[in-house]
Amino acid sequence: RWISELGGSLVYGMSDGLIGRSWAMLFASGGFKVKLYDIEQQQITNALESIRKEMKSLEQSGSLKGSLGAEQQLSLISGCGNLAEAVEGAMHIQECVPENLELKKKIFAQLDRIVDDQVILSSSSSCLLPSKLFTGLAHVKQCIVAHPVNPPYYVPLVELVPHPETAPATMDRTYALMKKIRQTPVRVLKEIDGFVLNRLQYAIISEAWRLVEEGIVSPNDLDLVMSDGLGMRYAFIGPLETMHLNAEGMVSYCDRYSEGMKRVLKTFGPVPEFSGDTVEKVNQDMCMKVPDDPEHLAARRHWRDDCLMQLSKLKHQMQPQ
Repeated sequence: RWISELGGSLVYGMSDGLIGRSWAMLFASGGFKVKLYDIEQQQITNALESIRKEMKSLEQSGSLKGSLGAEQQLSLISGCGNLAEAVEGAMHIQECVPENLELKKKIFAQLDRIVDDQVILSSSSSCLLPSKLFTGLAHVKQCIVAHPVNPPYYVPLVELVPHPETAPATMDRTYALMKKIRQTPVRVLKEIDGFVLNRLQYAIISEAWRLVEEGIVSPNDLDLVMSDGLGMRYAFIGPLETMHLNAEGMVSYCDRYSEGMKRVLKTFGPVPEFSGDTVEKVNQDMCMKVPDDPEHLAARRHWRDDCLMQLSKLKHQMQPQ
């Protein structure tokens, strides 16, 4: 399991995992010292080699984040096989182990015994509630979930989710750190299952699944509705601003469209099982587009990341004046 320490900050998680490596690269892009920790030295070695390769590639394509060059950023990242040494002097610890509650609780219990009263203890969890992760820790006021979006280097959103006892200063410091490394933090004001991103994502997936299952639309055409329809708008403005702009403001939109929205929403079905014939149908269509062997999936992910990289550049250029 690994940690990365940035200028006094750490990331803790799987050193061969995408999320952990991405955090390390993002922290280094902000000029912070990063220290990786893992119980297996080979995992640290693999992580450092992977980060070096990716940073060099990003620099060659003109997509490396931050004001420092690749070699300067790489010089900030090192590995450490001793947990106490890894966290010494850290201002932020980012856990990145798999989504297993007992494993994460074990790690935070270990950290709780050796950290000071200043360091922030942050989890990358995508769905585990802070009250499940941090309750009972002596340093619970310093604990927070900072949930990134996959792949974090190209998608800047980070959901910040507090434990009921998280100190306001912990939220503020984590928010400032995310801004420093040019991520886009959002404050989730209180914990809720699925946080915000996954609740929205699951709502879309659920209705998409029902539409395919009921024979309303094919899987490929369903994806086009998002990629060439809703997704193009939502890449720049969210659903609430879309409502605001699609009428003479929000009040006008609700006056004009609320009855129609409620009528349609009442026709939504139950939560799908995500099993049986529909899985086979969706899988067949997806595999015709992208075969599910490792080589084709990796190539498609690489294409996706290139698209996200270009979109990120465009969004930066298109910021309203």
